[in-house]
Amino acid sequence: MHSMDSTDAALLALLQSDGRLSAAELGRRVNLSQPAVSARIHRLEQAGVITGYRASVDPAKLGLNIHAVIRLRTTHAQIPTALAMFDKLAEITNTYRLTGEDCFLLDVHAGSAERLERIVDTVARLGPVTTSLVLRAYPPKAVTSPQQQ
Repeated sequence: MHSMDSTDAALLALLQSDGRLSAAELGRRVNLSQPAVSARIHRLEQAGVITGYRASVDPAKLGLNIHAVIRLRTTHAQIPTALAMFDKLAEITNTYRLTGEDCFLLDVHAGSAERLERIVDTVARLGPVTTSLVLRAYPPKAVTSPQQQ
């Protein structure tokens, strides 16, 4: 586990809320120079705490108006096949391997009920599925270190 101080935690919180903030702006917000902020961010990247930077996209703006969660129960032998299948379905945006009765939880964004039905039918070839429609998604919370909680 990477040792972090309160300044590292503040930088992570700021970057998680707006990954486009410049090092100079981050420095202003945490009372450090731009080079000091850059060095800290580089250290967090090298330690694997910061794993990347990406754009957050609204699926509905791309015509993917149906958001569903699919739970799949399958056998251990089917796991590699399932992962390969999920990779081929662009509408599956997140895959979680689970403990308990279900093996996978899939986050799905589809453009129509018909497309969602085809995805459910495809996934169901591997075992029983339960599908739930998402009524609303709330903004994700920032990840913090247990030391900072």
